[in-house]
Amino acid sequence: MTASGLPRRVHLGYASGSLVTGAFGTVPGLLLLPYLTDTLGVAAGLAALLVLLPKAWDVLVNPVAGRISDRTRSRWGARRPYLLGGGLALAVLFASIFAAPFGRGPAAAAYVALAFLATATAFAFFQVPYVAMPAELTADPAERTRMMTWRIAVLALAILVSGAVAPAVVAAGGDGVPGHRWMGLFVAALIVVGTLGVFLGTRSTPAGTVAESEPSLRAQLAVAGRNRSFRLLLVCFVVQSAGVATVLAGVKYFADQVLRAPDSGPTLLFACFVAPALLVMPLWSRAGARLGKRTSLVAASLLFAAGALALVAAPALPAAGVYAVVALIGVGYAGQQVFALAMLPDCIAEDTARTGRRQAGVFTGLWTAGETFGLALGPGIYGLVLQVSGYVSSSTGSAAAQPDSARLGVLLGFTVLPALLVAAPVVLLRGYTLVPAAPATATRHEERTTR
Repeated sequence: MTASGLPRRVHLGYASGSLVTGAFGTVPGLLLLPYLTDTLGVAAGLAALLVLLPKAWDVLVNPVAGRISDRTRSRWGARRPYLLGGGLALAVLFASIFAAPFGRGPAAAAYVALAFLATATAFAFFQVPYVAMPAELTADPAERTRMMTWRIAVLALAILVSGAVAPAVVAAGGDGVPGHRWMGLFVAALIVVGTLGVFLGTRSTPAGTVAESEPSLRAQLAVAGRNRSFRLLLVCFVVQSAGVATVLAGVKYFADQVLRAPDSGPTLLFACFVAPALLVMPLWSRAGARLGKRTSLVAASLLFAAGALALVAAPALPAAGVYAVVALIGVGYAGQQVFALAMLPDCIAEDTARTGRRQAGVFTGLWTAGETFGLALGPGIYGLVLQVSGYVSSSTGSAAAQPDSARLGVLLGFTVLPALLVAAPVVLLRGYTLVPAAPATATRHEERTTR
């Protein structure tokens, strides 16, 4: 490990992996549910399950991927072989989701579910080692925060590029099945770029000190469960991820049914959501240094929720006003991501110092399993809201005419629901006691609270 001062090329190299996580975290949540309901003609309730269940599989796969990478010994280190193999497999499998070899109907829906399941598995073997790396690259909490700032900046760029451009690629490709095939290839290429960037960019970094590990996966999970700060942070982040995912899932529906801008709306919404976030990253970094990570995470979460609630008035607002509020939500989202991800390596490093065991993969396996489940749960919940509100599916590649109840469901699922999911879990952070600047004190406090 290095104590601090990692080269900028390492910051950028590591951050480039967010092109992979950003693309896979954004595009399925944005386009898969509408693809099923408005192109393949799948009922909204069934489509919600098809989106949810394959990613829920990662709850089981991610901890296993973490344990495997913890035990890997290679000339490339424990994590980097999985960055390369998992990332390249992810690119191929992602393109296959939208290949539509069976056209439309039940067989097409079953194919999407199986392809999505395989893709989620490949993603687990990329994401878990990727998230585990910062705790092994530096022992300095401030340096890890800087790494997360770079990572989230690239993540915001990846969300902007994949989320804003992917719908445009669908439209340019002729909408329907042909357009989605071209989109799948575009996102696969973006994943390949990110995979090669992180693999090559981290080639000169330390692989981490190999220490004693827990003897079994069950024992490792038990140790992670005894880390109270980690437990609370994980639950908060999972619920908030579901809230963010409802926004992603609702973008196309909101653009169609509320803004009445099916062509330009999704791209503009994404641009307004992500572009301001790129500008405020330095401000959030300063806020974290001044106020602390936990306080800053609470502030960012409440800002996100306030903006989402304000969007309830979207039908009465001019389009410019709607886009301005979405930009405010994006500012909150940027801070929420930065500080949650910066607090995770602190939990891992504290556990390593306390136990002397190398368990970063297990902690990040649990973390990424929870995050993936949250990102899948959001579209699932949104799809159920559409089903209950009477949303009408279509197999034409364009949304059908909707009743007033469905349009209300689209609005509430995009505003009130994510506001509640992002704001409510911040109360759990009152029990987060880890203080990175004084690890010995934090350890004693942690031990007292878990006895």
